[in-house]
Amino acid sequence: MALNPKKCEMPTQPPSERAKNFKEVALGYTLEMAKGEAERCLNCKNKPCVAGCPVNIDIPDFITHIKNGELEAAYQSILKSSSLPAVCGRVCPQETQCESKCTLGIKFEPVGIGRLERFVADWHNENVTEKPARPASNGHRVAIVGSGPSGLTCAGDLAKKGYEVTVYEALHTAGGVLVYGIPEFRLPKAIVAKEVETLKNLGVTIETNVVIGKTLTIDELFEMGFEAVFIGSGAGLPSFMNIPGESLKGVYSANEFLTRSNLMKAYRTDSTTPIMKGGKVAVVGGGNVAMDAARTALRLGAENVYIIYRRSEEELPARAEEVEHAKEEGIEFHLLRNPVEILGYQNPEDPRDSKNGFVSGIRCIKMELGEPDERGRRRPIPIPGSEYDIAVDTVIMSIGTSPNPLIKETTEGLAVNSRGGIVVTEEGLTSIRGVYAGGDAVTGAATVISAMGAGKTAAKAIHEYLEQG
Repeated sequence: MALNPKKCEMPTQPPSERAKNFKEVALGYTLEMAKGEAERCLNCKNKPCVAGCPVNIDIPDFITHIKNGELEAAYQSILKSSSLPAVCGRVCPQETQCESKCTLGIKFEPVGIGRLERFVADWHNENVTEKPARPASNGHRVAIVGSGPSGLTCAGDLAKKGYEVTVYEALHTAGGVLVYGIPEFRLPKAIVAKEVETLKNLGVTIETNVVIGKTLTIDELFEMGFEAVFIGSGAGLPSFMNIPGESLKGVYSANEFLTRSNLMKAYRTDSTTPIMKGGKVAVVGGGNVAMDAARTALRLGAENVYIIYRRSEEELPARAEEVEHAKEEGIEFHLLRNPVEILGYQNPEDPRDSKNGFVSGIRCIKMELGEPDERGRRRPIPIPGSEYDIAVDTVIMSIGTSPNPLIKETTEGLAVNSRGGIVVTEEGLTSIRGVYAGGDAVTGAATVISAMGAGKTAAKAIHEYLEQG
């Protein structure tokens, strides 16, 4: 059979339908599609794709199982390295990681590794009801701060070795950014809940509504008998541009906007946390979070949604698939543009009004690309006199986040860098003995899979540390 040069296309909801609902956009492969895509794998001996995976999944092995129709064996192969296969198959940027190393990709489209991982995980969740065997306790206790991808991965890896693990989550639902940040149409909450339930079956305890640094401190965790602590508290402190008008009503950080929609169900008519319904929305930023916020606003009933990004489309940091989906759904891109002011108006008849007023528009300046900056991206330069206004009712700032300083402020001796990230060694060890950290709390906002890789690295280091006594 001749090799198909292209990936098997992922079935999706039609744009006109999905733009009006929160159901998952991608519908997933059928068994026939999965087997057809698996047949494209060359099963390279040197496995370059594995080197591109931050958690080192044995990709050729699980794909070979798919070829042979051994779907549960494929799932178990992935599970050796990843605690969150159904999540990774949906949100990891495979195109810049494992798939970018695929040998087939030299001449043709690479194997759809992420799509196959999703298929295998979904098949397992739909067809296997047997709970995993709970390992015998080794008597050691470890506390995990944060139930996002790094914390859950660290917890899962340690639980499999017999550690008694307790995860502390500040919000009322476990999952961290997987539940408060990523919309339902990209990552259904039921998928995250299923992955969390799998960890609970391994013996992991989840404590919600516990804010480390307020409810408990790191020192108090050790006093409670924990022998090591992993900090995976993420990067939930939003950044703003400090331009005029950012205090107007109708200006949100992307974190707030998505949390209100995802966890507080602002999309419901009876929601007690109302956000915009209808109107025109500007989203400032070009990453995956910006795409999530823009597409969420559209589903909440916005008439028009604009992405405002200061570089060109070539430099957009969001995944190409997310950009394509946003365009298909009718979101407008204002590229090489940067806000200089958020415009407002007074409405004394509205009881919410104050001296700050409400959003009426956003003033942007046109940009051009100059010489590359220290990261190799061409620096955006304003074009004098090119300002223009866009009439909007809501502005969502999605220009990055940094770690919340609460843990640092309440933990004596914990070293952080100039950006607020916790300083760690290659093994994830902080400046305090027995305290490890990883994910966005260390790096600032990054990918789910890189956070998982950090959690995996720290779990290995914690195991070695506690084994040595």
